[in-house]
Amino acid sequence: MNYKTYLNKKNWLLLLFTFIFAAANISYAVTDYPDEIKNKIKAMKEDTHAKKDMPEALPGIETINGEDAMKMLKGKKAIAIDCRVKTQYDTEKIPRAESLLPEELINNPLIVDKLDKGKGYILYCSSSTCWRSPATALMLQFLGFKDLYWYRDGLRDWKDKGFPTD
Repeated sequence: MNYKTYLNKKNWLLLLFTFIFAAANISYAVTDYPDEIKNKIKAMKEDTHAKKDMPEALPGIETINGEDAMKMLKGKKAIAIDCRVKTQYDTEKIPRAESLLPEELINNPLIVDKLDKGKGYILYCSSSTCWRSPATALMLQFLGFKDLYWYRDGLRDWKDKGFPTD
């Protein structure tokens, strides 16, 4: 075996091990949510279709009102996360809000890698009958986010208070 053949085999072997290692890490990193969370999300979706309000509170997640959200955002204590569908987000949102869809988070928990677990997040959607923000809050909590706030009354309340939108 000459030196070039040896290098080619060595490179292919290195590439193969790199691929196997990367594939193992990707499959390990993808999270499957516990049945308890999946069942809560399913119940929230059903309540939305029945036009029922979401729960008053979520365990371990602080529920806030519009005034609290405004103070936190003005003081840069938290970042707003809009959980509504993209067309709604593109039409109107709380200023500087980022979009995070619960359907995407359910299917790919790795999308939260763009978020900093050390920061605070205010999760909101349309109103108290929307399942999206409480579901997203539960998933983020499961993924290790600690500083979560649920703006239960959402964008409708924000606008009713005369607060600005983008």
